[in-house]
Amino acid sequence: MNDLIPRVRTEGKLFVDGQDIYDKHVNLVNLRQQVGMVFQEPNPFPKSIFENVAYGPRLQGVRKRSQLQQIVQQSLRAAVLWDEVKDDLKKSALALSGGQHQRLCIARPLATKPSILLMDEPCSALDPLATGKIEDLIEQLQRNYTIIIVTHNMQQAARVSERTAFFCLGELIEYDLTSKIFENPGKKQTEDYVTGRFG
Repeated sequence: MNDLIPRVRTEGKLFVDGQDIYDKHVNLVNLRQQVGMVFQEPNPFPKSIFENVAYGPRLQGVRKRSQLQQIVQQSLRAAVLWDEVKDDLKKSALALSGGQHQRLCIARPLATKPSILLMDEPCSALDPLATGKIEDLIEQLQRNYTIIIVTHNMQQAARVSERTAFFCLGELIEYDLTSKIFENPGKKQTEDYVTGRFG
């Protein structure tokens, strides 16, 4: 997302399906189709609920209305939003509640069939009830997608993740099973963070 910003510097390697995404020969269009993004602040488009979800598949060349309808329904079902909006698909997405906005913003990338979902603090702007729904949704989606969540909420990380990576000031400090990170971390810096001694 920042490869065209002047003076941006990246170090290390990041592999998706065995390919270093920083390799200059990587097809960025193909890479971006494999990775769906959910931002910290829900960002529904100023369009209908239907058009929000259909937007990505249309960009990928899907034109048949029946196929788009099927994709929209499947994606909204996967985001546990279908039953709440199925009779109002022409309604503006901006009229939804905050928790519904975020689930719509999860349905949107699901419609393009990525293999990876990146979620940046997906619950930070939500109340506890909406947070619970998103966490339940993440648990369901883990069966079919690789999900990477950035969160500063230690309890949430412990609840929804199978593996945890602890970063501090851009450096990877420790990576292991979530249970080990929280119950028996290998590094003192990790222990200090997860126990609340700093951070």
